[in-house]
Amino acid sequence: MEELIQDFNSYLRFEKRFSSHTSDAYISDLNQFQIYLTEKYNITNADEIDFQIIRSWVVELLETPMTPRSVNRKISSLKTFYKFLMKSGKDIKNPMLKIISPKTSKKLPVYVEQEKMVMLFENIEFENSFEGLRDKTVLELFYATGMRLSELCNIKISDVDIYNAQIKVLGKRNKERIIPFTNNLKDVLKKYSDARMQIAENQNDYLFITEKGKKIYQKLAYRIVNHYLSMVTTISKKSPHVLRHTFATHMLNNGAELNAIKEILGHANLSATQVYTHNTVEKLKKVYKQAHPRA
Repeated sequence: MEELIQDFNSYLRFEKRFSSHTSDAYISDLNQFQIYLTEKYNITNADEIDFQIIRSWVVELLETPMTPRSVNRKISSLKTFYKFLMKSGKDIKNPMLKIISPKTSKKLPVYVEQEKMVMLFENIEFENSFEGLRDKTVLELFYATGMRLSELCNIKISDVDIYNAQIKVLGKRNKERIIPFTNNLKDVLKKYSDARMQIAENQNDYLFITEKGKKIYQKLAYRIVNHYLSMVTTISKKSPHVLRHTFATHMLNNGAELNAIKEILGHANLSATQVYTHNTVEKLKKVYKQAHPRA
C-alpha cells in the first residue's frame, strides 16, 4: 500500500501537475486511511479493501466533529487514488463505485460590498512610500482581475502589457490566461513600476517586491489585504480569496456574462463559477423585499 501511495504522489505532481499543497492534502488523506486499515482491520494490501471497509471509515469520520465537506474531500482523494490504480492497470476492483458522498450545505462565497470597496480606494489613505504604493497596487490588482494569491505573487514584469491593458497569468496546472484591466489600474501600475525601478531595477523579474528588493511572499500579500480590508469591513474573512469572490460577485451583479467571468478566473468548468449566481439571487431577494409593497 505504501509503495502505491508513493507512486500516486508522483502521478499527482508530475503527470497531473498538481501543486505541492494539493498533492500533500491527497497523500495525507490516504495515509490517514492506511492507518485506519492497519489499526481496524490489519490490512496492508490494496486488493483486500472492499466498499464496506471504506464505508465504515466514512461513517467513523462522520461521527467526529469533522464536517461533511471535509469528509467529501477525503472520499475524493480515495476516488482519485483508485482512478490512478485503474489507469495503471492494477488488478484491483474499484470499491469507490459504491461509495456515495454525504450531502453538504452550500456555503455562499463571502465578499465585500461594492460601496465598501469604493470606500477602500477613495477614502482610505495609503502611506506616501514605496510600501504604500505597492500595497495599493496589490489591492487594485486583486480586485480588478480576481486572480489568486499565488498567481499575483508570481507575476513577472514581462507578464504585464500596460500598453494593451492586459496581464498574463500562470494559473493552476500551469495554464496561462490573459486578463484585461481598466485604465485606472493602468495608471496605478505605471506609478508603481516607476517606484519599483528605484528599489530594485534589475535584481529580479517579479513585479511585486519587498522594500529590500526581494520577491513578495504570500504571507506578506495576505497581510496587506487583511490589514486594509479590516478598515472598511467587519466580515470574518479578509483574505485575497475574498477579493476574488468580491470581483466575481460584483462583475455578475453589474451584468457580466458567467462564461466571461469563468475565463477571467481561470475555472476549469462553469459549475465552479455558478456559485456566484447564488449571491446575485440573494441580492435580488433583498431588493424585492425592500421594494415590493406586499413583500
